[in-house]
Amino acid sequence: MTETETERCAEFDAPPLRRLRYFHGQMLGARDFQREQEYHREKLRLRMRCLLGYGVVCGLFVEPGPREDDDCPPAGEEATDGETERARHRARVRITPGLAVDADGNEVVVRGGGVVDLWKALAPDERDTGTVWVGVQYAERAVEATRAVYDDACADTSDCEYGWTEECWSVRVTGCEPPADERCDTCCSPCGHKVLWLARIDCVDFREPVREDRIHMNVRRPFGRHLPTVITGVNWIHGHTYTVDEAKALLGTQHEDGGLVVRFSAGVRTDSLQPGVVEIQVIEGGSGRNASTWYMGGAFARPDDDPCEFTEEFRYRQTTRETLQDGDRVLITVRTAFVLDRCCRPVDGTHVGGRVPLIPSHTDAADTAETAPTRGGCDLPPSGIGPWTSGSGGGGDVFESWFFVKER
Repeated sequence: MTETETERCAEFDAPPLRRLRYFHGQMLGARDFQREQEYHREKLRLRMRCLLGYGVVCGLFVEPGPREDDDCPPAGEEATDGETERARHRARVRITPGLAVDADGNEVVVRGGGVVDLWKALAPDERDTGTVWVGVQYAERAVEATRAVYDDACADTSDCEYGWTEECWSVRVTGCEPPADERCDTCCSPCGHKVLWLARIDCVDFREPVREDRIHMNVRRPFGRHLPTVITGVNWIHGHTYTVDEAKALLGTQHEDGGLVVRFSAGVRTDSLQPGVVEIQVIEGGSGRNASTWYMGGAFARPDDDPCEFTEEFRYRQTTRETLQDGDRVLITVRTAFVLDRCCRPVDGTHVGGRVPLIPSHTDAADTAETAPTRGGCDLPPSGIGPWTSGSGGGGDVFESWFFVKER
């Protein structure tokens, strides 16, 4: 192997792959067969993390744990020390069965699920927190004790050895926010993320059962090589009807602090927000036949003294004085294939089902808007984890949305 090839292997951070070479008269020991197993296991892990990635494949939802008989002590009776200690164990959650792959390529198979006592699972120095994170981690354990026929001549051995290794999983609970995996390439670079985090639980009271609305599972990583940047919110309601004045305020026609706001799940490069990336098209309506369309002039609103290389949202406002009229439809197009994230990958912007939610800080604009059209019963995306975002897994594409305008 040349020096250059050695350096590449070091950068790739993978051990050399050596398989057992059989020959006549060869004597093999336990170490040889263990190394042969490790060769095949490393090949599988390498193929998994480099070709497919890591994250939650299916299942592994976090739900409020089941109640027990002692969760509700008799009313009017003074609690004893033992009852007070038992009360700390009412905060329980249940992890449903499922499959995940960790960052090393190990498959984490959770059969039957399990109930987690948050108080017991937390480290003693982290029990004063009000927010906890729950995850699972790949583990192994030796099983099936077997008596050895021959003793090892080079070491002391017990009467029995475990003959099998069972691949299992363990629960991890922490009160410290886990660091995000910010690697652009999750295959070659080393990784310290051994735990697959499944949920964040806010406002934890260890003496009370966990409420479902306090469990947030959007912290989990979907299975894949890369975690795409997506659109997580906009400041208008897709498909709604606004009055002319409301539409003007939304577009920033008369006020410089107005404009359309688009928010991303992670930072995007500000130098990729170029003219032409966002386009506002007005399709004229009203009574009778209408076919006229025109493009509304606009620009990104950003402070001249803003030195940031990345931004997690942008504001695009109207810069011309065209007026809207009753029956118009305003079509908003964001060419997300041209918006690049920190790893210079395009934003996954497909507006699946028109369900990207309203940014919470912009609810005033929706208070007087008419009710949005009914979209069916898909309250959650296919992953089962809300809220909805843009993205179909392919990356790039075009984000499209619209709203309607009426006179009053």
